[in-house]
Parts: sequence; structure tokens; C-alpha cells
Amino acid sequence: MGQGLWRVARNQQLQHQGYSGQGYLTREHGRRVATNNVSNTSHRKQAQGGIDIYHLLKTRKSKEQEGFINLEMLPPELSFTILSYLNATDLCLASCVWQDLANDELLWQGLCKSTWGHCSIYNKNPPLGFSFRKLYMQLDEGSLTFNANPDEGVNYFMSKGILDDSPKEIAKFIFCTRTLNWKKLRIYLDERRDVLDDLVTLHNFRNQFLPNALREFFRHIHAPEERGEYLETLITKFSHRFCACNPDLMRELGLSPDAVYVLCYSLILLSIDLTSPHVKNKMSKREFIRNTRRAAQNISEDFVGHLYDNIYLIGHVAA
Repeated sequence: MGQGLWRVARNQQLQHQGYSGQGYLTREHGRRVATNNVSNTSHRKQAQGGIDIYHLLKTRKSKEQEGFINLEMLPPELSFTILSYLNATDLCLASCVWQDLANDELLWQGLCKSTWGHCSIYNKNPPLGFSFRKLYMQLDEGSLTFNANPDEGVNYFMSKGILDDSPKEIAKFIFCTRTLNWKKLRIYLDERRDVLDDLVTLHNFRNQFLPNALREFFRHIHAPEERGEYLETLITKFSHRFCACNPDLMRELGLSPDAVYVLCYSLILLSIDLTSPHVKNKMSKREFIRNTRRAAQNISEDFVGHLYDNIYLIGHVAA
């Protein structure tokens, strides 16, 4: 009895507020229609002045493909832009669906040059039947071969006409490529000092602080794990290149290639001292300044102090 009276009172209250069952459904339907109209109007307004994205999203072959956009139905420039974000593997898979689009030479040319920035074949007239997709496969195969045996890898590139037999061309290829194993590359450069010389000249250290320039150098030409003749050769070549790039600074600071060599060696030793967990008593700034100026007396105390601060704050120069 109590529950029945409660329902009657509740229904009267809803009717009084205008929320009867039929009224509620009517009002709710009206609200949804209004919301959809506003959403569609806003969506169309955003597409004005350019490609009508609303209609592009509606371009489908059948209901079974709902949510799946056919790139062939889009403007070519938009389709190529979408496919340009794919890597080689995904682009090959895409060619199973959109063969003409995914096999376009411009897409594969972009993949080649983004991974291997320099090849001799880029600057030549392409031979008959040349394909950038085929070139990508050859470059990938050659890189894998190089990472197993550097000499065989370079010979492979030359046999395919990708690289000219020139130290300068090989150096440019190495400088613009990031897929080569750094340990194998270090062995190759140790054996091919002619290529190493051209590789050093490709670096531009103008207006760079010495420790930062040394870090950039060792990112391209990795330092050996142990001290020896090869490390001394690298530091010597870097010192001469750094001085050649900053002649005004060298005159202002009174530095020579030999002085820069001493500073570089001091920076490497300081990096090891500050970053190695095996060294408990770290070198202080005062000790570093005293030891460095003892080896190169013409260097100012303030400049050597800035070198110490850089290693202390940023870290190793040859990591």
C-alpha cells in the first residue's frame, strides 16, 4: 500500500515537471538530433577552404569496409603523404593492396636517402631499368654485409655501382649512414687511414666549445676502448681539424694543434676519472687546472676551469 502511494506521488511529480515517459523520450530525441546537427555543422566548417575531410571519410567501397579508407579514392598527394610515413616493411605490405601507389619511385627514393644520405649513384644518370625499390634492397643487403665484414660490404656496394672506388666517396657514405656497426666501422677506419682522413675533413667544428666538438667527433668516429696508437691518431687529426675550423679563436686563446691535443687528452682522462665507479677519489677542479696548465702553460686558468665544468655537468666526451 505504501509502495503504491509512493509510485502515484512520484508520477504526479514527474508529470508536473514535464518529464512523463513520452515527454522524456521526445525531449531526449530532440536533444540528440540537435547535438548531431551541431557536430556535423562544426565538422563541415572545419573542412572549408581545403580538402573536404568529411566526404573523404565517407569514401568506402562497401559496408564491409566501414572505417577502412581506400587510398586510391583520395587525392594522390594525400595518399603519398600518408604512405611516406611507412618504413620499408610496411610499404611492401601496403603494395599488396595499393600496388601502384606503394611502388611509386618517389616513396622509395625518400626511404633510400633518409637512411643512406649519400651514395655515388645518386649523382649519376640512372641505368636502364633502375628502381629505387631495388636500390633500397641492395643498400640494406650491403649494410648487413658490412656489419659482418666491412671489406666485403664496401666491395658489394662497388660491384653494384652504388659507390665509387674513392676514399672521399666512401667517407661521405659512412658520414651520412647510421646503420653501420660502430665496432666494425672502427676496425675498417683503423685499416683505411685514407678514408679516415677524408672523414675527418667532413666535420665542421666552427664556433663549438672544445668538449662538445670532441663529443660530436667521437659520435661519428668511435674511440677505441684502450689507449694506443689509433687513439693518438684520432686526437691528432681532430686537433688539426678543430684549429682549422676556428682560426680566430685559436689566435685569441693562443692555442696551437699541440695545445689542443693536450687538452683533448686531459678531457678524456678527466671523463674517465669522473664517470668511472671504480675511481673513488675524483679529481677536483683545482687539480685538473694545475695538471693541465703544467702540460700546456699558455692556456688560461679560466678556460681550463670551463672545460672541467663541462665534463662535470654533461659527462664523458668519448662515451
